[in-house]
Amino acid sequence: MKLPKRVTIKEVGPRDGLQNEKLSITSEDKITWINSLSETGLTYIEVSSFVHPKWIPQLADASEVLGKIGRKPGITYAALVPNLKGLVLALESKVDEVSVFMSASEAHNQNNINKPIEETYPVLEEVVKGAKAAGKTVRGYLSTVIGCPYEGPIAPSQVRKVADRLFSMGIDELSLGDTIGVGVPSQVERLLEELLPHFKAHQLAMHFHDTRGTALANIVKSIEMGITTFDSSLGGLGGCPYAKGASGNVATEDLLYMLHEMGIDTGIDFNAVMKSAKFIEGILGKRLNSRQMDILFAEEKGCLA
Repeated sequence: MKLPKRVTIKEVGPRDGLQNEKLSITSEDKITWINSLSETGLTYIEVSSFVHPKWIPQLADASEVLGKIGRKPGITYAALVPNLKGLVLALESKVDEVSVFMSASEAHNQNNINKPIEETYPVLEEVVKGAKAAGKTVRGYLSTVIGCPYEGPIAPSQVRKVADRLFSMGIDELSLGDTIGVGVPSQVERLLEELLPHFKAHQLAMHFHDTRGTALANIVKSIEMGITTFDSSLGGLGGCPYAKGASGNVATEDLLYMLHEMGIDTGIDFNAVMKSAKFIEGILGKRLNSRQMDILFAEEKGCLA
C-alpha cells in the first residue's frame, strides 16, 4: 500500500460531538475542553454551530464560546452556519472558517433543514458569498453520501450532482458524511471513483460515523484512493438528531493510533488527546465510546495484561 507521509485530522467533537448529548454542558466547560484540544497539535477544531437554539439547544452559546476560547496561531476555529443571520453572528464572533451543510438525499435534507434540496442551494450560496466577501474560507458538509435513514442507498451520481453545485458556489473543501454509518470499503471506493475524476483529492474530506464498526476500514480505503483529510470526534462522540440510529463519529484517538502505527504523521500528540478525552468524559459523566478509552479504563482497573 502506498501511504501518504501526513494526514490532516479535523476535530468536530465540540460541535458534532456535543450536539446530540442530552446533558447540558456549561460554556465554561466547553471553553476549557476546546482550550485543551488546542494544546494537542490539532490544526482544526469545529467549535460550535449558529443553528437556531430551538433546534440545537446544546450549542446556543456559540458566540460566547468562540469569544472566550484561547486561540492559538496555526489553528482554524470553525463553526456551522445555516443562513445569513447565522453568518452575521459567526463573523461577529470572529470565526476563522464558515461551514455550510446539506444532504445528498432529499428526505434527509427535508428532515434536517426543512427544505427541499433545490430550495437549499440559494440559502447556502448567500452564506458562501457573504463569508468569502468577509475573507473567510468555507467548508461544505454533505450528509448521507452512502445511505439515508429514509431513502436507503444513495447513488454516487447523486452525491456528485450536489457536490458540483456546492463547489460552483465557491466552497473550498467538501466533507463527505456517512451519516448513519452504513458504509463499507467497496461503497467508499465506488463513491470516490465517481467523484475523483471531477474534484481534486485535496478538495475532499471524509466524515465517517462508526455505527457498524467500519469507519477505520473506510478511512484506510479512502487513504488508498488519495484522500488525506478526515473528520473525527474525541471519544467517538456524536450522532445526528435527524437520523435515527446514527451513532457517534469515528473516535479521534482510535484514528490517531491507527495512523501513527501505520507510520503516517498527523502532528498530533496522542497522550495530550487522551488527556483531553478524559476531561470531557468526566464532564459528561459517562464512558466514552472508543477502543483507546476502553483500553485506558482497563489499564487503570488493572484488567489488561
